[in-house]
Amino acid sequence: MDPSKQETNQKKASKTMAKKETEEFQFVVYNTMTQQKEVFKPKTPGKVRMYVCGVTAYDFSHLGHARAAVSFDVLYRYLKHLGYEVTYVRNFTDVDDKIIRRANETGEDPISLSDRYCKEYNIDMSDLQCLSPTHEPRVSGHMEQIKDMITQIINKDFGYVVDGDLFFAVDKFPNYGKLSGQKLENNRAGERVAVDSRKRNSSDFALWKAAKLGEPSWDSPWGPGRPGWHIECSAMSAHYLSFKFDIHGGGLDLIFPHHENEIAQSCAACEESDVSYWLHNGHVTNNNEKMSKSLGNFFTIRQITERYHPLALRYFLINAHYRSPLNYSVVQLEGASDAIFYIYQTLKDCQDALLQLQEEIPNDGKPAWTTPDVKECISKLRNEFQVKMSDDLSSYTNWSLSRNIEVGKQFVDHAKEEATKATKIIGNSIP
Repeated sequence: MDPSKQETNQKKASKTMAKKETEEFQFVVYNTMTQQKEVFKPKTPGKVRMYVCGVTAYDFSHLGHARAAVSFDVLYRYLKHLGYEVTYVRNFTDVDDKIIRRANETGEDPISLSDRYCKEYNIDMSDLQCLSPTHEPRVSGHMEQIKDMITQIINKDFGYVVDGDLFFAVDKFPNYGKLSGQKLENNRAGERVAVDSRKRNSSDFALWKAAKLGEPSWDSPWGPGRPGWHIECSAMSAHYLSFKFDIHGGGLDLIFPHHENEIAQSCAACEESDVSYWLHNGHVTNNNEKMSKSLGNFFTIRQITERYHPLALRYFLINAHYRSPLNYSVVQLEGASDAIFYIYQTLKDCQDALLQLQEEIPNDGKPAWTTPDVKECISKLRNEFQVKMSDDLSSYTNWSLSRNIEVGKQFVDHAKEEATKATKIIGNSIP
């Protein structure tokens, strides 16, 4: 081969390799367990297994629930964008003290009441353009898996029975608190369930609750009853994803005690239990106080979407980094509504410009939109987007809005310019 040609080919190969390297990004996520950002590496190359704690379905869901759903929907979409095959599991809690109390108030069957609100939740998720998870398991449909896991825990001496109730003995699990850094004495006893003096340790939590009059119950080796709150997620995540999977997500308020208890249960049932990355989204606040049903300071998703387009709400929810708090305000919702209008107006302008470029330019036979300037503009936007998103899904909203509109306007201007050139050649005119 001619030395000059060989040198030219080497330079081309070098440029191609450099370009490839700049287009490949390491996806980095913040792991609550290690309290630092880590390069994401799934346990099985090319495949991601992700479990996210869903809602306790006894009422219409509020903005806090919406933020968790949208945050992990963005993650789900980005993982798919990166080419991963994603198994996404998000549960429904349809057996719970709160559901039973609401059903008693309304005179409904608890499972029927919860089923109704599960359906309402999915309507809200559809409005917010959240993709459906791969699996949406419910507690009531996984009693066998739950009982099997409790049996494993009891057989390994991590639990004990009192009057038909089963409790997890946190003293038996030396690593309890490793996710949250909380000490046993800080466990919020009495927050979700009443304090029980029968426990060996106030931090011990229920695995199985003996049946009570007027409550749904299932047969078990320990007598009729129903599962405690925490065991459901351990059992269902193991059932769909195995004891070893990649991502476990949820709101910040679930870190302790829920996720801490999940880790204890899962590791007690299977020593090899392991979740690679724990991800948690920040709260939605109202006057800088966490928005929740228990505080009575919440707005339901439905209340907001009755006044604003659902995509405006989605934009509002991703207007801050997913780990940061997001304070509710009408001003921000109005701004989100305006932003959505500008995004779709830009898309419409781009579509109108493309309609003028359907004919090929006679002098080179290529569509005008594939000119080098346009390709460079698109490539630059794609790279900027991926750099931002690959850093723990950073700054995707404010940045993407301004950049997409900026690039969209550049594209429209360029498209009109090229269309003008083309139509002059073929003898037409653009109004």
